[in-house]
Amino acid sequence: MRRRPFLILLLFLLFILQGTILPWLIPNVWEMRIIPNLVFIVILFITVYHHRHTALLLGLSFGMLHDVIFYGRIIGAHSFAMGLSAYLIGLIFQIPRAPLPLMMTVVLLGSLLGDSMLFAIYSVFNLNNEPYSWALLNHMLPTMLFHFAFALLLYIPLRRQLELLKKETRKEENI
Repeated sequence: MRRRPFLILLLFLLFILQGTILPWLIPNVWEMRIIPNLVFIVILFITVYHHRHTALLLGLSFGMLHDVIFYGRIIGAHSFAMGLSAYLIGLIFQIPRAPLPLMMTVVLLGSLLGDSMLFAIYSVFNLNNEPYSWALLNHMLPTMLFHFAFALLLYIPLRRQLELLKKETRKEENI
């Protein structure tokens, strides 16, 4: 079975899920605090278990989808933040069989890095008036906790699929 089309289909399904169903599931009190990015969590798994260049391309393309569909204020901000943060995390944590605590650390750091990049981009273009400490406490930390919980749910099935994809890629390279 080819794993790459499955992976891209999973990313599209998560993209649709986070834009349609998650706003109904998140309580109204949390709606402005938690900004779920399920696709980015899977891209962080890809950068650790598969390859950082694949994660870079997926981050750029799905980030551009985020910019066009959800956040039209600046085209390219989410694309840049998702792609670059996935690549940088991949430079640091390229471990074929990363254990659960390390992967959860990657998710927390990746989420913080991506949100911090977005904050910096929006600050440069004067699109936010709050200080970084306010954004960290009111948006980034709640979002990081949500991403952490989602990554815990996905850890075992997604790791298995990515390990199978890695084996499949090695077989293709050897032929």
